[in-house]
Amino acid sequence: MNIALIGYGKMGKEIEQILLQRGHSVPVIIDVNNPEDFNQDKFSSIDVAIEFSTPHTAYNNIIKCLELGTPVVCGTTAWLDKYDQAVAFCKEKNGAFFYASNYSIGVNIFFKINEMLARMMNAYKEYDVTVEEVHHTTKKDSPSGTAITLAEGILKGIDRKNKWVNTTTTEANELEVLGIRRSIVPGTHTVTWESEADMIQIEHLAKGRKGFALGAVLAAEFLNGKKGIFTMDDLMKLQ
Repeated sequence: MNIALIGYGKMGKEIEQILLQRGHSVPVIIDVNNPEDFNQDKFSSIDVAIEFSTPHTAYNNIIKCLELGTPVVCGTTAWLDKYDQAVAFCKEKNGAFFYASNYSIGVNIFFKINEMLARMMNAYKEYDVTVEEVHHTTKKDSPSGTAITLAEGILKGIDRKNKWVNTTTTEANELEVLGIRRSIVPGTHTVTWESEADMIQIEHLAKGRKGFALGAVLAAEFLNGKKGIFTMDDLMKLQ
């Protein structure tokens, strides 16, 4: 496949390595220094674009790909206030759009375990629940998109919480979601259920970026030749 990379930071470079290892070509790389290359001529032979840029550029990049008729895999977070608009535009253009807050295979299994545990804990009101994530200091959004997905999974499963907040809280209806930034930390997400009697924790610890990059490449391979809106549930058949 011919893959375009949109965004060439640490994740973009990791994705490029995996694409080349798996026999794909990367004829187009779009970054801050060459926005003029984001055009019909350059993208005419592109099978799929993989977008890992910044929260303030992601939406426009997705729209541009769909306008060019290029299927797009997006891994940028903190732009989701415009997600429904992107989905509507994709449908209007009969295009292909794949989004995930996290492309790690392990994290997406973790998401499902989190949702299952929340449903089980709904009956046990003596347990309070919190979400904590720890990332490197260069991560732009806090809490992470992964932490927000975990929070939304919990809210779907329990009746006693109706919103998440990015701060400590003692309000019974609020789900505490804390983002911590430290140097040289790939990413750790912890969900804690605690009562006076005991504590249950589930945790995912990333060892590096490779797992996220591989998942994005698998998503691009999955998306090639398809039309519609897709997520990791479709790729991993987790629904």
